[in-house]
Amino acid sequence: MKITNTYKSSLLAIVCFCFTLSGFAQAQWEVDMVKEINPRYPSDNTWKSFSSTTKPVAIAVPFCMLAISLINDNKKLENNAYEVAAGIALAAVATEGLKLLIKRPRPYETYPTDIYPDAVDNSPSFPSGHTSIAFAAATSLTLTTKKWYVAMPAFAWASGVAYSRVYLGQHYPSDVIAGAFVGAAGAYAAHWLNKKFLLKRKSNRLKIATD
Repeated sequence: MKITNTYKSSLLAIVCFCFTLSGFAQAQWEVDMVKEINPRYPSDNTWKSFSSTTKPVAIAVPFCMLAISLINDNKKLENNAYEVAAGIALAAVATEGLKLLIKRPRPYETYPTDIYPDAVDNSPSFPSGHTSIAFAAATSLTLTTKKWYVAMPAFAWASGVAYSRVYLGQHYPSDVIAGAFVGAAGAYAAHWLNKKFLLKRKSNRLKIATD
């Protein structure tokens, strides 16, 4: 019961945090920051590359984990692969829900003469989907591997994705901050569910063995 209540409280806090951030859509400091970071013609291939790797990496990571687990008959790695995939999926669903609910325009839609996107995207701005998926993948990898040498490059990559979205004129800073929180929340939710059902399966096997 304590775990469930803590989990619900955490989700509620994240939702409230996202709504609070969304209220600063037109805050001058955000507009000024985007103007400062976003060049007139976004052409730096480094940040375009960070942005473009989001979905391929998010698909490749759990797929590769699953493939290796099946080849080596590694049940733990297989379970971790499903957890990573679930964390990314939960973050993606939550992000789309918040986008439809809040419907914040993209920065370049509100400030067309001041902010220059690398491409036009018709989806709402808040929260950042790329950032959410990137941080879901990084957090899930950290939770399943518990290795600092996995966590550090994973979060460096996710942070690069977040910065790239502002550089490319696609998002306000609060969009990417909220995206990071939603992504981490999706990963933690998948981790909690995985532990809960894993313990339940172990309990059932133990019960069968003792009957």
